[in-house]
Amino acid sequence: MITLTVNGQMHEVEVDPDTPLLYVLRNDLELNGAKFGCGLGQCGACTVLLDDKPVFSCLVPAAALGTRKIRTIEGLPAALPAAFETEQAAQCGYCIAGMIVRAQALLERNPRPTEQEVRAHLAPSLCRCGTHMRILRAVRRAAEAMGGGVRDVAEQTP
Repeated sequence: MITLTVNGQMHEVEVDPDTPLLYVLRNDLELNGAKFGCGLGQCGACTVLLDDKPVFSCLVPAAALGTRKIRTIEGLPAALPAAFETEQAAQCGYCIAGMIVRAQALLERNPRPTEQEVRAHLAPSLCRCGTHMRILRAVRRAAEAMGGGVRDVAEQTP
């Protein structure tokens, strides 16, 4: 039996300790926001926050979680999902949950990132539909809604 804290709630699940967190979330807890993409940690579709850091849940075995705090897209505030919807950032939608989770981690750590920082932070998540510009606009919109914003290069401090 493994005890997990997901989105602020404790859950006990009976799984093999080697079971990837992604499978526990989707199959045992019915949290389907994180998607199975590649299973190799190369696409970002399965991204969740583990102690407020984005991780590929397809690579994290359940036994490695211990008392660490897990957040999925289902447990995030509405600002980012709303901005992605407003900007129509999703075409197929497969990568979007991972993108939103990654963007949330960035904006919590740095409420006023530069566009270059946003691009670098989102780089591990792949979007095959090509909505990158809409995704960047959505992150900018969400940052502003959350009281921050995306800084121009001219505003960067040395």
